Amino acid sequence: MKQSIEQLLLNAVAHVRAGETEQAQALCENALALLAQQMPLPSPPQPQSVGEPPAENARREVARMAAASPTREQQLAILNLYKQGELALVVEQAEALTQQFPQAAVLWNLLGAANAGLGHVQQAEHAFREACRVQSDDADGYNNLGNVLQTQNKLDEAIAAYQRSIEIKPNNARVHNSLGNALRSQNRLDEALASFQFAIKFDDKNFEAHYNVANYFLEHNKTEDAIAAYQRALKINDDHASVHFNLGIALKNQNKFDDAIVAFRRAVEIRPNHAGALNNLGVALQEQKKLFEAIAAYQRAIEIEPEHAAVWNNLGNALRMARRPNDSIAAYQRAVDLNPEYKGTKAQILLSMRHICDWRKFKTLDDTYINIGIIGSAAPPFTMLSIEDNSERQMLRSKNWSFEKYKKTPLRFLSNKYEKNSRFRIGYFSADFYDHATLHLMAGLFQEHDKSVFEIFVYSYGRSSLGRLGKITKNSADCYCDITEYCDDDVVDLVRSHKLHVAIDLKGHTADSRSYLFQFRLAPIQINYLGYPGSMGADFIDYIIADKTIISESQRPFYTENVIYMPNSYQPNDNMRGISTTATTRSDFGLPEEAFVFCCFNNSYKISPREFDIWMRVLANINGSVLWLLRANQWAEANLRREAQARGLDPDRLVFAEKLQHADHLARHKHADLFIDTFNVNAHTTASDALWAGLPVVTMLGQQFAARVAGSLLNAIGMPELITHSEQEYEALILELARDRHKLQALKCKLSSNRLTQPLFDTKRYTRNFENGLRMVVDRYRQGMAPQDLFVQENMD
Repeated sequence: MKQSIEQLLLNAVAHVRAGETEQAQALCENALALLAQQMPLPSPPQPQSVGEPPAENARREVARMAAASPTREQQLAILNLYKQGELALVVEQAEALTQQFPQAAVLWNLLGAANAGLGHVQQAEHAFREACRVQSDDADGYNNLGNVLQTQNKLDEAIAAYQRSIEIKPNNARVHNSLGNALRSQNRLDEALASFQFAIKFDDKNFEAHYNVANYFLEHNKTEDAIAAYQRALKINDDHASVHFNLGIALKNQNKFDDAIVAFRRAVEIRPNHAGALNNLGVALQEQKKLFEAIAAYQRAIEIEPEHAAVWNNLGNALRMARRPNDSIAAYQRAVDLNPEYKGTKAQILLSMRHICDWRKFKTLDDTYINIGIIGSAAPPFTMLSIEDNSERQMLRSKNWSFEKYKKTPLRFLSNKYEKNSRFRIGYFSADFYDHATLHLMAGLFQEHDKSVFEIFVYSYGRSSLGRLGKITKNSADCYCDITEYCDDDVVDLVRSHKLHVAIDLKGHTADSRSYLFQFRLAPIQINYLGYPGSMGADFIDYIIADKTIISESQRPFYTENVIYMPNSYQPNDNMRGISTTATTRSDFGLPEEAFVFCCFNNSYKISPREFDIWMRVLANINGSVLWLLRANQWAEANLRREAQARGLDPDRLVFAEKLQHADHLARHKHADLFIDTFNVNAHTTASDALWAGLPVVTMLGQQFAARVAGSLLNAIGMPELITHSEQEYEALILELARDRHKLQALKCKLSSNRLTQPLFDTKRYTRNFENGLRMVVDRYRQGMAPQDLFVQENMD
């Protein structure tokens, strides 16, 4: 298409801006030649009686048209100034020339470009408007006007200018992309996407348009499309840090952490001070349990942006996982200092202090802390379980967390009809399918499942090696799927292809959980089981597995799920757990041979001043007795010794046990006399370990799920006399048993008998009862009935 004089000169300006002087000069010369061609030739001689001769008329018209534009020398001079960056001089000379040549669009465009470069946006707007007035068919002029209007956030006018430019020249990719940016600023995202895609249609090498399309897809959770678009952009320009950064975000969202790490590292390579890339690099490394590298990445990000609260919080998480609790507390505190609204971080401070048994803050726990997760923003519910025993408040925390974190709309099932004669398809989801406490409890259940009736699917997303119990579980399943590297959409597609009847979440609100997958509705029936001791407060979880001890009638209102009440205890147990037969003595573990040994192998975060006060009084009343605790970390040990001394006890009366292989751990229980439980969060697996090893457990029944587990186990093993209901009862029973060796021995004999005759460790019996509960919920679903509380009848087979 033949270009006008003004278009040629405007294109020359574009070449100057790109540093292409020769092309600019050629275009200017073409424009001048075209001007000469367009000058009208003299008219043929006509007879005249009056007026000027025809030749004189022609000369005057040529002179008028030549006067409408500056000379070639003037144009080139001003173009050279623009090229050299002398924008103020360009403005000065262009303004003077526009007085002389007000119809020269090229001057107005040059004046607009120079003013825009100087930040004089209003003057630039005026100049570009004049250029468009003078030459109404100048597509590039309208694009320039749109750009300066968009800079001033005059979006409606900018959009109109871009659209006019496109009317004149429909295939200008640059203008389509600019229009898309303006539409995106007005949150007209679908229209923006269409503009970006038009830009790509007309210029497949338009880097910015590909980048914009990718960002659209990322913002709309179309992660696969986003990744593909970012990769297309990078083929055009690999040196753009933001593209690598956003690509890393998309890959991280899909759990493709290896690839995400590569993208974040490339972003940092291009822009070493990219704190956001370093922070997200740390997150990806942390997900892979590469904690040393993650910590280093966070620390580099903090060096660049020391006031970034989120990075301090992430650093705290990594330090906690690296078992550096003191350092993690300091990092968390810095995050809270920078952003006091970080409720979850405040909760992590409390939990971390509990892990090291630093109770100073708990002596004056004000409303700022006690209402964490209830008032204001959500906090991870698990962090507050050990802080207070209150089912209602814990439920409110879970509801707040689920409401804030789980916002996806459930996907509709294409069909809710399942073949009535098919096996019941049950899916278990966890990160803990390895030699973890969960499998110490569940391995027997997986082995005892009736495969003629139940088809078992296991979905693992943990990064630990399987170990012995993981292999048992894998071999027991009909289908074992490692979904660790799967993105959410792929997990949903995979699971739905298996047509589960029931999906069981074994993690809930605990570390490494992917409970958010359940918000998509993986199966028509979804159950909260075993991992999180409390209500999840999520409307997409239909049932919770419990028993009448765990959720009493008075506590029932504080669970959002419907309850499947098991007939004995909610907790599964494996009666094939081996106990080492090694010949050891008390002295092998640093214990006195003759003294009374109290034992609590619970995690250190479960211990509070309430229990510890009682324990120290008990030690003071039982001469020579010692308290055997599990060694957690050096800070907890030092703090507990200090607390003992503050209560008038010799710190050496606290003995700390090293971590052992599970069978050896069970075997050493024989050297203890009595297991004494914690309050807000009881012994769970540790209680069943003790009972399986023949060691009596004294507990106090609390209110919330976590505070009633040991009571559930004692009822299921037929020893309710070890359940107390107040601190006074708890202390009195411990002292009574420590003073009356005959009574304690009788309890041990009873435990030895009940261990294999009562329901708690009858794995097959538990499994049949559990399967009956699953049958009941599936039958209700098949009949089109809504979930409700269900009471499983005892299976006596």
